[in-house]
Amino acid sequence: MTANSVIVSITGIEELHLAKLVDDFLELIGTSRGIGDPAVDRLTPNPYPHDPDSAADFAESTRDDLLDRRLSDARRMRVSLLVVTDSEEELRESEALETRDLVIPTDELDAWLRTLTAIRLVIANRLGITSDEQTGTDGRHDVYEWLGYRLELLIQAADEADAGT
Repeated sequence: MTANSVIVSITGIEELHLAKLVDDFLELIGTSRGIGDPAVDRLTPNPYPHDPDSAADFAESTRDDLLDRRLSDARRMRVSLLVVTDSEEELRESEALETRDLVIPTDELDAWLRTLTAIRLVIANRLGITSDEQTGTDGRHDVYEWLGYRLELLIQAADEADAGT
């Protein structure tokens, strides 16, 4: 940790998977805007669940701005992720297991936190996860849990950075 950044360790394979998740997220909300997609709808909450007219007005006036912010955050995060290769198969074992320090500028932390949270929300929606206590036995929940772990590490690093200032 420095005054202007936080440092988190990440392996090559984790960085590759995280980059792919961010790329998928960018595609999801960047191309079609996820219209009619319940996972994207979860990213643009409805403050008027019992008033369809007010909900529609609110969505019309805020949805695009919220999704634009999500896109901007995800793009900022994606730039920080180095990817050695485009595919897991091309990643040598030494590269996959090698740990490097990922330096995240403190002014990028909020974008990272919002993006990791948003990706987790999309995955939770896709898997039907309604609480962190839910577990799955088929392995699909592992990505959700791993993102939670990464999010927690980043929050801890941010807290340490705040305590150091």
